[in-house]
Amino acid sequence: MSYPIELIRHSLAHVMAAAVKKLHPDVKFAGGPAIENGFYYDFDTDYRFSEEDFEKIEREMRELIKSNGRFEQRIIELDEAKKIFADQPYKMEWLNEYDAAGEKLSIYTFRDFTDLCRGPHVESSKDLPRDGFKIRNVAGAYWKGDSKNKMLQRIYVDAFESKEALDNFLKMQEEAAKRDHRKLGKDMDLFHFEPEYAPGAVFWHDKGYKVYRRLIDYMRARQERAGYIEVCTPAVMDRVLWETSGHWEKYGAHNYSGKTEDERMFCIKPMNCPGGVLIYRSALRSYRDLPLRMAEFGKVNRYEASGSLMGVMRVREFTQDDAHIFCTPEQMETECIDTLKLILDIYKQFGFNEVKIYLSTRPEKRIGSDEIWDLCEKSLANALNAHGYEFTINPGEGAFYGPKLEFILRDAIGREWQCGTIQVDMNLPERFDISYIGEDGEKHRPVMLHRALFGSIERFMGILIENQSGNLPLWLSPEPVVVVPVSEKYKDYAEQVVSDLRAAGVYSRADLRDEKVNYKVRDLSLAKTPIIAVVGEKEAADKTVTLRKLGVEKQEVVALDEFVNQMRDAVKLPL
Repeated sequence: MSYPIELIRHSLAHVMAAAVKKLHPDVKFAGGPAIENGFYYDFDTDYRFSEEDFEKIEREMRELIKSNGRFEQRIIELDEAKKIFADQPYKMEWLNEYDAAGEKLSIYTFRDFTDLCRGPHVESSKDLPRDGFKIRNVAGAYWKGDSKNKMLQRIYVDAFESKEALDNFLKMQEEAAKRDHRKLGKDMDLFHFEPEYAPGAVFWHDKGYKVYRRLIDYMRARQERAGYIEVCTPAVMDRVLWETSGHWEKYGAHNYSGKTEDERMFCIKPMNCPGGVLIYRSALRSYRDLPLRMAEFGKVNRYEASGSLMGVMRVREFTQDDAHIFCTPEQMETECIDTLKLILDIYKQFGFNEVKIYLSTRPEKRIGSDEIWDLCEKSLANALNAHGYEFTINPGEGAFYGPKLEFILRDAIGREWQCGTIQVDMNLPERFDISYIGEDGEKHRPVMLHRALFGSIERFMGILIENQSGNLPLWLSPEPVVVVPVSEKYKDYAEQVVSDLRAAGVYSRADLRDEKVNYKVRDLSLAKTPIIAVVGEKEAADKTVTLRKLGVEKQEVVALDEFVNQMRDAVKLPL
């Protein structure tokens, strides 16, 4: 019988707990679910697990799987459960909090391990893979995720339906480690972090900030061509704006706020939407002004737990390539499609040809009437269907103010990343009481579309670095060309090459360090420099350069004038 992978992983979690119990009989069990790519289980024991224990636990798990033990469920009363788990404080805490009015409890037993569990599980351990799992690591985890509680030991395990699937995953993990943007960011001298002084914020070095600005330059040019205007709103505004929008009620704990001497509460903005609404509201708008496509590269701050921060992928301060499109209800479908086409075209420009589209519908906690939600969800679905775009419904995952389209990119090693969004909002225009004068001379309520393409500049940059292993295209590279003289004698010619390139709008520099050429070439290659132009006696005499291109073994000799012209075109924004 074939079982879903989540069920296999959940069953393996019980097998691991049974193995740990056999090796360490006094251990106390907290719990552990199936997660992406595997599962984890939390334990409380004075024994400190380390990598030396992984093989022992795995070996014991395989022995237990070989025994063909059954996963047996029993439905019991609360009192009986308390007797069974009397020596397990974490299970007892859960049971003491449990309201058992009229309900039964489910427990599962595998070999001599019993756990509180709703199930389901595989029928027997014979249905589990013996070689489809591998312990990844052990980490600290607070009981119930609360730092006031005791720190437990969490063992993470990668688990798949077969050894082949596990091996493929582990190979992908090895490749991902080589591509890790944090490692490449250091090698390429792009950025660093200061967790002690500014957790979750990026310190951009010169090279990294060049890439950051270039991404914005590209997006700005694409937006201007598509009819957007660009605005900039204050970083600190009165908290009442987010109370009006509904963001404070839902995300208040994640906002940075404080009271000034005049007793007013202000926020460092966690999102750009209210500022865009205020710009719209600053003038009388006519139907002739719509659609109004208002873009903003707005820096926002949101508190994220320290444990969830990860390089530039998850930060507390980031820049959104935001836009708010104000349009009539009749224009909404066309604006959604035009925005969708722009998003997909831009992703293709960056090499992301596989893009999934999800339509995320109304969440349980939301604002606005069902009639408005019906209209917005139907309009998005109609727009996608009418233009032949395949999509998947993602029920309950919409924003609290409206449904949204989510765009999932697939990278070079098969990982998926959620980036851009289009969100339809008929609630904020109502809450902020904005309007436009229609053809009939009366006031009407506009529709507001929230749109991000990169999502955040920081995160997209991290995804791009990993997707391309740091080999950025010439137009995006912070240093497209570095000129290396073979000795001090050819420093002047190297600087002439740099001068000619810079005059043509190509950033370049000469590497004049007192090191051997081969050392410089290796060092620059590690930093992912696309083109290294080596110059010596022959090049200076012939007005040429010898080019070493990243990833290409064969060298190429090119006339300087020709090289400058080639580079002038190569570094232009690809519009």
